Amino acid sequence: MAEWFLNLEFFPKLYWLVAIIGSLIFIVVMIMAFAGGDADDIDDVNSDFDGDIGAEFQFISFKNLVGFFTIFGWSGIACIDAGLSKPLTVVISVICGLLMMLIMATLFYFISKLSDSGTLNYKNALDAVGEVYLTIGADRSRIGKVSVNVQGSVRELDALTDALTDLKSGTIIKVVDVTSNGILIVDRTRKPIEPTTTGHEEIGEGGNHLLNN
Repeated sequence: MAEWFLNLEFFPKLYWLVAIIGSLIFIVVMIMAFAGGDADDIDDVNSDFDGDIGAEFQFISFKNLVGFFTIFGWSGIACIDAGLSKPLTVVISVICGLLMMLIMATLFYFISKLSDSGTLNYKNALDAVGEVYLTIGADRSRIGKVSVNVQGSVRELDALTDALTDLKSGTIIKVVDVTSNGILIVDRTRKPIEPTTTGHEEIGEGGNHLLNN
């Protein structure tokens, strides 16, 4: 293997080095990215493109550059094996590398969007009506818990109150404020009245009975 590599000309040897080194780094970066770690972006060469929704789209980043050199190397090797000229090999490998960067930038953009959409924004709990789960101490003396519907799901969150009496378990509350560290400020309220059609149905049935008579 070593002898084969040493016997290569400089041009294919360069592409093999780029492909092998790029692939090893690419595997490590992908494992870190999808296992919850992260690879630091190269701040000096970051290019940020803001979409219509204001989300950050990073085309030039460390991960994307690793992807570029990986595909650049392997596509160049494929071109050399196909007998293409050196200029054409360079052009094709650069284009393939740039396409890989675009694909990776798009992939991580949508992954970050999915992650952001699943992150709880406590401000969305403002004005929500819920129920005390664990007793809340009067005048912010003791943190309790409340069950409120936030972002489409019922969550049990820490809460305080400015009320002068404890809010016992089962008390209906309304979120009036949220602290900087994500603790809800709640106050006693009444459960919203849900519209019902029972009365209208009874009147309708009674009217029909009178007409029949």
